[in-house]
Amino acid sequence: MSNERKSRIERETKETRIETEWSLDGQGIAEIQSGVPFLDHMLTLFAVHGFFDLKIRARGDLEVDAHHTVEDMGICLGRALSAALGDRKGIRRYGSAVVPMDEARATVVLDLSNRPYLVWEVPDLPDRVGEFETELVPEFFRAFCHHGGVTLHITVSCGRNTHHILEAVFKAWGRALDRAVGLDPRRTEVPSSKGSL
Repeated sequence: MSNERKSRIERETKETRIETEWSLDGQGIAEIQSGVPFLDHMLTLFAVHGFFDLKIRARGDLEVDAHHTVEDMGICLGRALSAALGDRKGIRRYGSAVVPMDEARATVVLDLSNRPYLVWEVPDLPDRVGEFETELVPEFFRAFCHHGGVTLHITVSCGRNTHHILEAVFKAWGRALDRAVGLDPRRTEVPSSKGSL
């Protein structure tokens, strides 16, 4: 297994152009420029709390809305994760984290199973936080799961402030994923009784 768990993904459509570089074994250094400032902030928190080095450059048809850019960033991050994991040998596979942010609390549980699935148990949020459309968050995570082969459960058990709720979610996602991609010194093969993921 290579010691370099890194990837670079580029994706261009008529709607977006996205370049992503991801090191799973980083220091939490984020350089995110998508034209969607709130998502840039959330992904910076994700990288810092997951100890990932993450670079994203995105250009999208923001004159229409942010949907294509946000969803396509999820696609690229999913592909980048899968590429960086390679054969997935030796990883812990499962990860979880509970993170409070003032009055809000988010729980993230995930499995790097190659079986994409998203459970989004979050109370109805206001339509926007600042200029960002909150309905795009589950779309982002759905794209990430589908292209990264991730089963992801996100639960928010309490919270009133939308920014706090989403900040807790992204921090918990980073911490849970850091745990799941971590290497288990006891394991050299794929963490599955089937022998493959």
